[in-house]
Amino acid sequence: MLSCIDIAQYFIWVANETGSFISNLKLQKLVYYAQAWHIAIHDSPLFEEDFEAWVHGPVIPSLYRQYKSFGWQPISEDVIPQLPQNICEFLDEVVQEYFDCDGYELEQMTHLEDPWNRAREDLAPDEPSNQVIKKEWMKEFYGERVEEN
Repeated sequence: MLSCIDIAQYFIWVANETGSFISNLKLQKLVYYAQAWHIAIHDSPLFEEDFEAWVHGPVIPSLYRQYKSFGWQPISEDVIPQLPQNICEFLDEVVQEYFDCDGYELEQMTHLEDPWNRAREDLAPDEPSNQVIKKEWMKEFYGERVEEN
C-alpha cells in the first residue's frame, strides 16, 4: 500500500511542474481530499495513516513533521513520484478540483464538512485536538456526494 508521503510527493511534484505555491497547510488538505474521495469512490483508502482534527483542519502528524521546517513558506523539494498510472490519473482529478485553492480556502472547506466537525465535537475553534477523523466518516460523507453526481 502507498503511504501519505507518496501522495504528498505527487502534489509537491505538481506544484514544482506548474510553478505553484504549496505550503504544509495546503499539502495536508490535498492529501486529505485525495484520501476522502478515494475512499468514497473506490471503497478503499489510498494509505493507512489517519488524519487528526487539528485547529487548522485535517492533519497527518507524521506528514506535518516531514515538512514542518518549511513553516508557512512553500515546500521546495525535488521529487519524482513513483505511483501506478491509475493513482496518478486519480490524483490528477483531485488536482483539477482543488489545486487552485490556497491552503486557507481548503482549510475553510474542511471546517464546513462533517468528518472534521464530528472529530472535533464540542471543542472551541482554537482548542488543540488529536482526535482521529475516522475513515468511515469520510466514506459516509464523501460517498453521499459521489452519489449526487
